Amino acid sequence: KFSVFPFQSSHDKDVILNILGVLTDLLSLGTGRRIHYVISKGGSEALLQALAAAARTEPPDHSTLLPLLRLLARVGQRDKKFGLKAQKAEATDIILSLIRRNLGHHLHLIHCLWVLRVCASNVTTGTTLGINGAMELLFKVITPYSKRHVRTVRAAIEALAALLKSKSNSRRAVNRGYLGGLLRLYEDWHHNDVSNNHICIRRGLLLCLKHITNIQLGRETFLDSCGMEILFTSIQDCLFCKNLDPITTTVTQILRKCYPKEPLPVVTVRSSYSFPLPGNAKAEPPCEGCEGGYESDGEEEAENNDNVESKEEDYDLETDVNKLRSRPVLDRPEEELGQYEPMCPELSYNFQDLESESEEEKSLEDRTESLPSAPCHFISSATSVKHPNCRWRNQSVTEMGSDPGEMGFKVPQQSWTKKEKCRWDLTDEKRDTVEAAQDTGSCEGEDPARNCSLTLHPLPKETAWHKKMSCPDCEASINPSPGGRLKSSNAVTNLLEKHQGDIPFHSPHFYVARAKCVKSIPGYKDVAFPDFWGHQPPPYNKPMLERKYGVQSDVRRLIQPGDVIGRTVFDLDEPSHSSPNGPGCLTFFSKFESGNLRKAIQVREFEYDLIMNADVNSNQHHQWFYFEVRDMKLAVPYRFNIINCEKLNSQFNYGMQLVMYSMKEALQGRPRWLRAGYDICYYKNHYFCSTPAGGGMTGKCYYTLTFTIKFPHKDDACYLAYHYPYTYSTMMSHLDILEQKRNTKKVYWRQQTLCQTLGGNPCPLLTITAMPDSKKRDDLEQFYNRPYVFLTARVHPGESNASWVMKGTLEFLVSNDPIADLLRKCFIFKIIPMLNPDGVINGSHRCSLSGDDLNRQWLTPSSQLHPTIYHAKGLLYYLRSIGRAPLVFCDYHGHSQRKNVFLYGCSIKETLWQAGCMVDTAVITEDVSYRTLPKILDRVAPAFVMNSCSFLVEKSRESTARVVVWKEMGVLRSYTMESTYCGCSHGLYKVSKSLK
Repeated sequence: KFSVFPFQSSHDKDVILNILGVLTDLLSLGTGRRIHYVISKGGSEALLQALAAAARTEPPDHSTLLPLLRLLARVGQRDKKFGLKAQKAEATDIILSLIRRNLGHHLHLIHCLWVLRVCASNVTTGTTLGINGAMELLFKVITPYSKRHVRTVRAAIEALAALLKSKSNSRRAVNRGYLGGLLRLYEDWHHNDVSNNHICIRRGLLLCLKHITNIQLGRETFLDSCGMEILFTSIQDCLFCKNLDPITTTVTQILRKCYPKEPLPVVTVRSSYSFPLPGNAKAEPPCEGCEGGYESDGEEEAENNDNVESKEEDYDLETDVNKLRSRPVLDRPEEELGQYEPMCPELSYNFQDLESESEEEKSLEDRTESLPSAPCHFISSATSVKHPNCRWRNQSVTEMGSDPGEMGFKVPQQSWTKKEKCRWDLTDEKRDTVEAAQDTGSCEGEDPARNCSLTLHPLPKETAWHKKMSCPDCEASINPSPGGRLKSSNAVTNLLEKHQGDIPFHSPHFYVARAKCVKSIPGYKDVAFPDFWGHQPPPYNKPMLERKYGVQSDVRRLIQPGDVIGRTVFDLDEPSHSSPNGPGCLTFFSKFESGNLRKAIQVREFEYDLIMNADVNSNQHHQWFYFEVRDMKLAVPYRFNIINCEKLNSQFNYGMQLVMYSMKEALQGRPRWLRAGYDICYYKNHYFCSTPAGGGMTGKCYYTLTFTIKFPHKDDACYLAYHYPYTYSTMMSHLDILEQKRNTKKVYWRQQTLCQTLGGNPCPLLTITAMPDSKKRDDLEQFYNRPYVFLTARVHPGESNASWVMKGTLEFLVSNDPIADLLRKCFIFKIIPMLNPDGVINGSHRCSLSGDDLNRQWLTPSSQLHPTIYHAKGLLYYLRSIGRAPLVFCDYHGHSQRKNVFLYGCSIKETLWQAGCMVDTAVITEDVSYRTLPKILDRVAPAFVMNSCSFLVEKSRESTARVVVWKEMGVLRSYTMESTYCGCSHGLYKVSKSLK
């Protein structure tokens, strides 16, 4: 109540000073909670009224004003409406008047500037202050470099930065020539502050420039004033000093924002690959682009987007209880479910031959014939497209023949028994290659248009790799010269003799045999060496790389364009550009399974801009990359800029490195994918999607992943990838090896084909459980009645870590580990290890050949466009219809922006509570055992983090596997398991950081 005191008598003044002293002591000793309490009780208004009363006295009594101004500055920092309150109390005019009176009295002036700053934090109030001449006053206070009155100058710069958040103030500042003055002031302070004692002043001036350049006029004036050159030159002195990171970061943000916008250097952003869809289906329409145009005057995106999902959750939560409740309905005729009965052979398995001779004494053919439910059952998708119908984006339908949709697009039912018999016996090494070649011959026979030969891309100047070679199992291969053919593959065969065979669960022979059966849009003729040869795990744990700021190679080319080459050296759309036409130029290649590189542009001698290919039938989802690079020099730092990434942020900013595989290292006995690269940064760049290139899509912005690599050998062939690749052929050959290595007396294993994909590749379905202990009725009954656990993975092709987790799952489940044995005896595991084979094969990041995200199609999947999802859901429907709905459903994924491993589940109550809805526990009951599995994992799995788990049901996720299986199948424990691309932040696997 001190604000009502008239300030007339000395007694009143003493009381006021005592009150101000007590308040100051309370707020300085307490936390922000006390300040918020004062604000809630009208403290801001009372202090502003007291300021008005004190300012009316002539002359002003500074012994009262100074403590009052200090309190106002402290309270105003916490009061979000302080500026409006000050304007309402007419305190803003009082503050400006006090500043004018005290321009020569710095002790009084600095207190006024503190209050001005908090008032200007409100844009409306700041605009009013700008109109009333606040900026002119501040420029009288801000001086060139001086060791005197530094605190006052800093306070004035901070107040000016707050004022310039208003766009009208920024325009006013540009029109009055203040931008050039700020650049000169920054140059002066930067040049003279050699001891870095005044970092806050330098950063404050940069913040003023940052706010001004939020408007188009500010950016144009900044460029005309040579602002890019000034800031870029100044930042070079700051890169190697950790204390100057605030300067480096702010300069970097200004430079990125002001860089003149350019269209992405491609003719079209749509994928280089196109696939004809069945019937009248159309490929994914162009997306609308990012929020706001590329010329938006708004502030840049938030610095840290790690928790974007959590920020969006509250308004995305499903609050309709009826939609949250389980609704067991069919999306297809019930009679269709009968076709899935053969996919559960374990329910009718004949154990009469349980005590027959061991697997090693029987031929594979005999074993297959002895199984009444041999894996020959196959649901032929009515939309399966043979490989010859695939065409390039710029190839007309006329060239390829009529569109399948015009022909009714119906493929007759066919038996895949031959393909399913493509199996190999590891026990006889002498027959290894021969049997693989013989068995895979049947795969080739199904598609006469395919050439069976694959080539291994040559390692320069290595005798064994001098020419393009075919697989060791083929008798002929393609010579690089037109029309030429080799009569033998002795070079590759000799090379394979060097393979030490010490890579667990991998065989080059098996891999090539499976790769020959793969159907791809480009018609791959080459096999990536790492996938063929295999790799060992890294010999040691590597710390995460600490982020370095100020990496701006693209800015340098704008300021110093003299050495810019700008030559295209690789282009999927123009194959003639795929050969380097200059000495010392790197050679790029990506036309192999899971490969993704669309274009490479040589910027300087040792710097390249790289552009990724969009997902098939799509114009977006650029993130996954996997390509080969050759003809490098030794110990030379090569700079790579991948310029069309799309995600707002990435783990590359928080310690993640890409992976690299060296062919020469592999041939020397060290076949490993290793984390590589330094000076890594992920940032929003100056490229945008032009209307012609986007096919109507406008305003799309892109991000750059930039990194530097020194290659370990001269003239090597190295492979670079977003994450450890795991191809479709890798998975298929891995399944073949697991089937042979398992203990057939203990492990029940059945590999079947769920369906044929849109591109004509089989999608495998596995069944794993324990063989019954005997043929006694009780043991057989226990076998038939085991509950199901349903596991799926790799619905998103770019999430290769999901496949590695699945690989470990499979190897564990068939192992002799006592826990694995117990799990097999307790459960039947139904596993689809790769839900999107076509996307994986063709190097997509998120979609299938239809251009759809398959994990958004579970609600109403199309049997034509999404056959793997349609039949996976049909199998789940069938299990539910016979009373065998899975106890657990889990879909394996990878997360690009978070660390550790965690689960997403489904809960009605937790969703409603989070949304702020009242929950009547008497009406809404819920079994909380959906939390049991995550809690167990949190205790036994070092990489798992319970605190990262979420059990909320979002509207935007209603068509995902997790939510649909929970709702429609009634599976309480329906999860998405997310695995990080980049290490753990706690526990046993927590990794430290290293600075390079």
